[in-house]
Amino acid sequence: MKWCQETFLHPPQTDAHQLFHALCYNAPVNDLSIIENPDAQAWDNFVLTHDGHLLQSSAWGELKARFGWHVHRLALVRAGTLVAGAQMLIRPLPLGWRFAYVPRGPVADPSDSRTVTMLLDALCHAAKTRGAFVLKIEPNWLETTKHPFDTLRVAPSIQPRVTFHLDLTRDLDTILAQMKPKWRYNIRLAERKGVTVRAGTADDLAAFYRLLQITSTRDRFAIHSRAYYQTAFELFTARDWARLFVAEYAGEPLAMIFVTALGNEAIYLYGASSNAHRERMPNHALHWAAIQWAHARGCTRYDLWGLGATTDADARAAHGLYQFKQGFGGQLVRYLEARDVVFTRWQYALYARATAWRRGG
Repeated sequence: MKWCQETFLHPPQTDAHQLFHALCYNAPVNDLSIIENPDAQAWDNFVLTHDGHLLQSSAWGELKARFGWHVHRLALVRAGTLVAGAQMLIRPLPLGWRFAYVPRGPVADPSDSRTVTMLLDALCHAAKTRGAFVLKIEPNWLETTKHPFDTLRVAPSIQPRVTFHLDLTRDLDTILAQMKPKWRYNIRLAERKGVTVRAGTADDLAAFYRLLQITSTRDRFAIHSRAYYQTAFELFTARDWARLFVAEYAGEPLAMIFVTALGNEAIYLYGASSNAHRERMPNHALHWAAIQWAHARGCTRYDLWGLGATTDADARAAHGLYQFKQGFGGQLVRYLEARDVVFTRWQYALYARATAWRRGG
């Protein structure tokens, strides 16, 4: 663990020299070898078959690459088959600093400590040699998962740690019946009050962004540029991995949500609504339409994606959003906290202070 040993309490000493040569020469480490930047299609097939997260897909990497990030993927291979890997994003910052980040990864079996540890060391080597002062890892593992990252520094998360998962393995009548009565009423009320939901197209993106601006001002959270959402729409819909849902009344768009579907998981990624006709419950109608779409695709889980506009949001900090998402009948889940591997301590200390200041800490 040559490259990560700063943050290990008791770093293992085996395999480090061999692993370095594996990175440089693709030589095997015992029965494993390392591939850098595997083909995008092969990578996505691996992510799909290993229950990987959308944020580990090549499409997500391409999205981030178009907006200032550098993408680097590492995979461990055994007998020609990918067995573990991670998509790492590197963000150039002012003053020549670089921030390395693995969102909702690695894609690996957390019970396979040896393989995960080797992958971590490879990631540390790749991040450090590219000038990063820190490597932040946000595993796609629930906080109850046994994992080999116990000795790493616990750090604030970027992606939401707390969310609701709605079980889609049941039939639609059962899914509807397990919602709160008021939510079932509001879904029917939206229909009675003339709200219709349809699939959006690229022509709806301008209106979607206007709604995002309204929502951002009302609920006080930051949004990306219009180009960012347009690129996300193009990348994910081209792969049939997403749909924009539009709720309208008398031809006026009241609310929209952008929902992805990769493998078994659908994710409510972005949403926005106007200040008009809120009594017609367009948001309830939107999610019910998205749930039906995800169910028809064979998704087994609908992730309502966080309980607040800030990271690590909990029910107390975002009561209204918590109440809205809870009403759909899902299970509250908490993901493992992020881990930081620090390479340059003084830079990390300044970064941590700046991050705390932005969050009001």
